[in-house]
This record gives sequence, C-alpha cells and structure tokens, in this order.
Amino acid sequence: MGMNQHIVSRIAIFILAIVMIIFGIQHFLHPYDFLVKVPGFLPGGMMWVYIVGIAFILTAISFMANKLVKVAAYLLAALLFSFVLFIHLPNFLDTADRELTRKFLTDILKDSALAAFALYIASNARHQRILEETDVEDEVEVVEQ
Repeated sequence: MGMNQHIVSRIAIFILAIVMIIFGIQHFLHPYDFLVKVPGFLPGGMMWVYIVGIAFILTAISFMANKLVKVAAYLLAALLFSFVLFIHLPNFLDTADRELTRKFLTDILKDSALAAFALYIASNARHQRILEETDVEDEVEVVEQ
C-alpha cells in the first residue's frame, strides 16, 4: 500500500506543479490582466506581476525536481494566503454585484485550497524532499528523533 500511496502523492504534486507553471506563464503572457490585482499600497506594480509568475514557476520546478520542497511549499502557501487576505477578501467585501461576489468567493476558496495543499506538501517533506518510499521502521525512527 505504501508504494501506491507514494505514487498517488507524486502524481498529485506533479498536477499542482503543472497548474503553477500555467499560472506563472499566464503572468508573463497577460501581465496587464494581473496588474489590476496588485494592491495599491505596493510600489512597483508590474514588477510584482512578474515576481509572482517567477515564484509560481520556480515552485513548480522545486516540486518536480524534489529539491527544496519544504521551503518552496511554505513560501507558496504564504503567497497564496496573502492573495486571499490582500486581494480576494477585500474585493469580496467591497462589491455589491452578485456575479462578482461569487467570482471573488471562488478566488478565496481556490487560493485557500491551493495554499492548504502547499502546507500539506511542506509538512510531508523531510530534509527538503518529498518523503520517498520508506519502511515503517524508518518512519518510526524519524518521529522518535
């Protein structure tokens, strides 16, 4: 059962990585669509659009290469939760339009779910790598240390 669970976990992480690459590429292909989402209190406007695009792509590479996974996953979760707090939630609270309210709620839920998945990945990473196939005795030994 452990081997199947490991394969399913790696597939799920690769799917997230592909999604993050697509999100990252979208930041470069359509930067002005994202510029309007950059909070006004942040200087640099367009720079943030590109930084987020790069962050998404680098996180995906980290997950696929199984290197620096814990750091990348925690940073991704922090980035996504910051989107919820500083972009999606204010938009949700500041609109009276029903259609926009649903859209902003969907954005809140999507980024919260992705951030939760990133936290799960980080919590299962050992020594900056996604936990690879191990024996139960190895797991017990790690927990006892």
